[in-house]
Parts: sequence; C-alpha cells; structure tokens
Amino acid sequence: MSASGGTKAIVAALVANLAIAVAKFVAFLFSGSSSMLAESVHSVADSGNQALLLVGGKKAQRRATPQHPFGYGRERYIYAFLVSIVLFSLGGMFALYEGYEKIKNPHELTHWYWPVGVLVFAIIAESFSFRTAIKESNALRGRRSWKEFVRHSKAPELPVVLLEDLGALVGLILALGGVGLALLTGDSVWDGIGTLCIGILLILIALVLAAETKSLLLGEAAGAEETRKIEAAVVDGDTVTRIIHMRTLHLGPEELLVAAKIAVRHEDTAAEIATAIDAAESRIREAVPIARVIYLEPDIYSETEAVKGADPEATPGGPAPHDAGH
Repeated sequence: MSASGGTKAIVAALVANLAIAVAKFVAFLFSGSSSMLAESVHSVADSGNQALLLVGGKKAQRRATPQHPFGYGRERYIYAFLVSIVLFSLGGMFALYEGYEKIKNPHELTHWYWPVGVLVFAIIAESFSFRTAIKESNALRGRRSWKEFVRHSKAPELPVVLLEDLGALVGLILALGGVGLALLTGDSVWDGIGTLCIGILLILIALVLAAETKSLLLGEAAGAEETRKIEAAVVDGDTVTRIIHMRTLHLGPEELLVAAKIAVRHEDTAAEIATAIDAAESRIREAVPIARVIYLEPDIYSETEAVKGADPEATPGGPAPHDAGH
C-alpha cells in the first residue's frame, strides 16, 4: 500500500481499538451495561475493519495477470465496501438489538466505576487515533473541505478510518451519557437509549461509507484538476491538434486509465503520427504520474460529426444520440 493509503492511520486505529475492545468487554462483565456491550462489539468490528483495509491494500499490490490485465488495484475498494457491511451488521444492528432488549428488560447497573473509567480511557485513546487520521488526511486533502475529501478521495482507507474514528468518539460520548443518566436517575432505561443512539449512529456512517465505496467500485473518472492536466498534455498544436473525445477511469487509487480519440493532420504520415502519440503519452505521464494505462486513437477531426454531440452509448464518430439502438 502506498503512503497515500494511510497505513499509519490504519495501524494506529487497529492498536487503539483492540485495547479498547478488551477494556470495554471487561467493563461490561462487571457492570452489565448494554452500552458497554454495544461499544465492545463496535470496537471489535472496527478492529476487523482495519484488518480488512490492510488485507485489501496488500492484495491490491499483486501484479497484473492475463485474466486480470489491469491489475488488482480495485481490491482496496472491495475491502472498503466490506467494511461498511461489517459496520452496519455487526456494529449498528447489534447495538439496536441490545438497546431494545435493555429498554424492554432493564436491570440496575453494578460497579458503575468500571464503565465510566473505561469510557474515559477509550475517549482518550480514540482521540489519539483520530488525531493520527486527521494528520495523515491533511497531507492529502489540500484545500478541499472534509466533506469533499471524504466524497472525492480515490484512496478509500483514510476516509474510512476518519469516519470510523469520528463515529467511535461520538459513540463513546453517547455511551457515557447513557451510563451517566442511568446512574443519576436510577433508571437503567437510559443505558438502553444510549445503546440505541450508538446503533443509529453506526448505521448512518455505514450507509455513507457504502455509498462512497460503491461509486469507486462502479468506476470513477479522474478529478477535474487531473483531467485538465491530461488535456493540456495531449495537444501539442502541431501534430495533435485537439482532443475529439476522452474518457478516464480509476483502475485503483494510484492507477488511471486514459483513452482518447485525438485529431491529427490529414497530411501527416503514419510515422509522424506514431511519434506524436508516443510524445503525447510521455507528456501525460509526466503531468499525471498515475496515468499508467494510456490508449490514444488518431483520427481526422470532422465538424459534421462534432455537431452531433457525444453519444455515451457509442464511440465518437458513431451514430447520433437519437439513432442509438436503432
């Protein structure tokens, strides 16, 4: 996994969650708090998720094969999607069930200092993990807002860890609030309500992660800045006069496919066109290093074909949009 994959943030979160999971489970055994049980399962789920991200990063490094000629870069997207499923089912749904059971059959909390002490410890540990994730993310997000970074990042690991850590911190505060209100009022129903809130929080985060990783799995184009750099690099004004049509696709976070039909002069020889294409590919790779798979098709620009517009169902030069499928 490359540095942009956020390995440091993943490992920090994994270590923190393993320690917190053990502490929470011990606190649950002594106190009987449903919030602590939900939080224990939450931390176990988070630990498994970070392990999944590490496995996905490792598998993505495999070399391309004849059966998978574009490599395995999308393994990272698949494992990030699995994280959302685990967070939804093992974390969110379990917390909802446990919260419902605690509200339906409340029982008094015992040894209250165990859950309170563990929650305070967990908040401190998660804060350090969250701080590491923020620091790693700041190196990549540039001037983008946090919302834009999560929505448009092509490397899924850091957004996943960020949202998990944020959810963990908010969940811990909800658990502490539920336990605290149960102790203050003497009504352990508040512990169940806190558990329900944790479940709702985890499900919402899981849905956001699922939506974002689904988009990556379907295949996203290069960002606007990268697209501009590629377009500027292709045209040299001499042999390559313009881009007739171009499509880009992320084969993985650090691997981009570029396919374009380029306009060349009618009088150019095959040797001149081949030389121009090689030069254009070199310029593209220099401008956008992650553009590793490039296909450039030369053609003669036609004003007649251009006015028909781009047909998403056919290659440029094919039937006009109203003729598609006929």
